[in-house]
Amino acid sequence: MNTNNNFTRAIAPATRIVSIDFLRGIAVLGILIMNIQSFSMIMANYGNPAAIAMPEGINKWIWIISHVLASEKFMSLFSMLFGAGLVLLYERKLNQGRHPGKVHYFRNFWLLIFGMLHAYLFWYGDILVAYALCGFFVFLFRKKQVKTLLVWAGVFYIVPILINLMSGFSIQFWPEESYQQTMQSWNPSSETIEAELAAMRGSFGEQLAFRAGKTIFFQTFLFFFYVFWRVTAMMLIGMALFKSGTLLAQKSNGFYIRMLVIGLIIALPLIIIGVILNFRNEWRMEYSMFYGNQFNYIGSLAMALVYLAIAMLISKSENFGGLKRVLSATGKMAFTNYILMTVIAGFIFYGHGLGLFGSVSRIYQVLIMLAIWAFILMLSPWWLKRFNFGPLEWLWRVLTYRNFIPFKKQGK
Repeated sequence: MNTNNNFTRAIAPATRIVSIDFLRGIAVLGILIMNIQSFSMIMANYGNPAAIAMPEGINKWIWIISHVLASEKFMSLFSMLFGAGLVLLYERKLNQGRHPGKVHYFRNFWLLIFGMLHAYLFWYGDILVAYALCGFFVFLFRKKQVKTLLVWAGVFYIVPILINLMSGFSIQFWPEESYQQTMQSWNPSSETIEAELAAMRGSFGEQLAFRAGKTIFFQTFLFFFYVFWRVTAMMLIGMALFKSGTLLAQKSNGFYIRMLVIGLIIALPLIIIGVILNFRNEWRMEYSMFYGNQFNYIGSLAMALVYLAIAMLISKSENFGGLKRVLSATGKMAFTNYILMTVIAGFIFYGHGLGLFGSVSRIYQVLIMLAIWAFILMLSPWWLKRFNFGPLEWLWRVLTYRNFIPFKKQGK
């Protein structure tokens, strides 16, 4: 059997699923709405907008809009698409006579390596490590039926809710040291803030030393108590949506319209109520960290499905050809574009570049985000006219299959 020919057929443009590439393009751009805040501001500001000072005026409205429309929504989509991709890879390799499990675990191993390099060298907010670790586990569910996948997704999804509720209820019994450490992470002292600003505006070595501690926290405590459960649930939902044909734009327009309407009815009131209550409680750690964030946690899944429904309706439409081509190209290069956003933002905000960390207001963060979007939207279709893959997609495939794969298109 000529496995190289089989692989070439597996990645040929004709076999790409346009609806998935299109949605992935939306997701990878959408995550920058929240990530730009993490790149440019102290860590505490991501979860607590009042960590330094209560936002006011246009900056307050930018936070509210980004929270309502983006926080956890696009990362949920990205996680769903990873789960869908797992099933797609499994089915394709099975049809080609290859060993799907071997390919999957090699692929995830290299994703883990990429993620570790990204997290420790560039940005503690990396999600690739979580995807790789959860992907090792989620592969066990690849043969399950849609209903079974959704039931298990519900089980995993509810765990962070229970953990947060129990943590909030038990605050009164915490040791004083644990309480103060948690308070420091939520509402840091001026000394802690200055230390973070100095590190991220400093040399690459200074950034690395500071980043290592944050990354370890993300990959241990936060992963086991929150990220693992949430990401696993989203991946299982993505597998179910793929198997049901929902992610393939195979459902009727009426189905997607109902998904859109129901999602909005659930998501918007929940998230907006959560915002109102958090501001009423002045973003106190005892409330907002454990109770106030539950509104968005639940509402974000419904809003992610709203975006999915919109993307599928556009995919099914004969209109929006240019939009679909550009965003599909962006989605085909999602891995490269995800890392590229970190590289660009790192140069703008960190000390090895312009060193603007902690000094850019939210309105200017939006302008920088739009500029990065414009660059990626122009780069992706230009690149794919000349090359078969994004550079990191190509390297990932070469490492996974341990075969040389043509990078540049013939005649280009």
